Amino acid sequence: MIPIQAVPFFSYALGATFALAAARQLQAWERRPLPDSEEEPVIAVRARAMTANPYFVSTVLFAAILVAPPGLFLLWQNPAWGTMHVTREHGELWAGFVLLFSGGVPVAAILGFWASRALVLIGAGYWAFLQVVAAYFLLFGTLIHGWDGRGYQRVLSTNPGEFTGWSSDQVANNVSHFATSGTFLALLFLGGPVIMLMLMTEISWLYEGWRLPGADADRKVPRIVALAIAAAGVHAMPFLGALYASLLVHATGWWIGLAVFTATVGPLLLWKRSPVRWLYGRVGIPTRHWRDPVLSPTPVIARLVR
Repeated sequence: MIPIQAVPFFSYALGATFALAAARQLQAWERRPLPDSEEEPVIAVRARAMTANPYFVSTVLFAAILVAPPGLFLLWQNPAWGTMHVTREHGELWAGFVLLFSGGVPVAAILGFWASRALVLIGAGYWAFLQVVAAYFLLFGTLIHGWDGRGYQRVLSTNPGEFTGWSSDQVANNVSHFATSGTFLALLFLGGPVIMLMLMTEISWLYEGWRLPGADADRKVPRIVALAIAAAGVHAMPFLGALYASLLVHATGWWIGLAVFTATVGPLLLWKRSPVRWLYGRVGIPTRHWRDPVLSPTPVIARLVR
């Protein structure tokens, strides 16, 4: 669905975002009552296992069934584009690329979900949000800048000839040609529904969490506004950050550009009174440990798993 160099970042971001969207449900899942009979210890252990968690299972299935196959199709259809023109044709395509792609998608999603889940369970939801931002930043940075400053040229060139002959005087023509190519149509028809379903899943899990006890106390704005803030923070902000970083690197070089980027963006994300932290606090992601006694034991868990 995207070039193989960007796949690990997208998959990790997918898993981390799903866990962040289901933060309240994950906390409620941990607080649910377990069988206390000594005759059912195996059941109690399995009930705490990640594989029994419906949100984790849904994330793994989403990555393995909906993300990996379209990516493999595009990699086979156009190996030059699928490898950002590292290879030119099937004969140059290392078989390990296919293995890394097919296996890396669910593995990276699992790692992202696990890390984000661990953070939201202890009430460090903002740090879970930051790892989502970092993963999407690396994704967009790969597509926009790449490793040589020509990432966008590699993505918008459907064959090696177009990439080699890319002219800055004909950017509009290059973009127009890509938008009418078979690769773009494949992206549109295969990747478009996956992205829409991904966004719908994130939205539905957020709304589901907002219906649980305590959500109204944490959410400071109407749901539609909270949804807009969440979308801007998770998707728009990393894209703008990657574009900003790329412009800095193009203008001043890697070391100076990244230093300026860190000095200007770091406080925006890490300062306790930064606007990003303030906006994040409006959304209503839980900020307490899942064992916090203020959080009532969860009769609503039956509603989550039915």
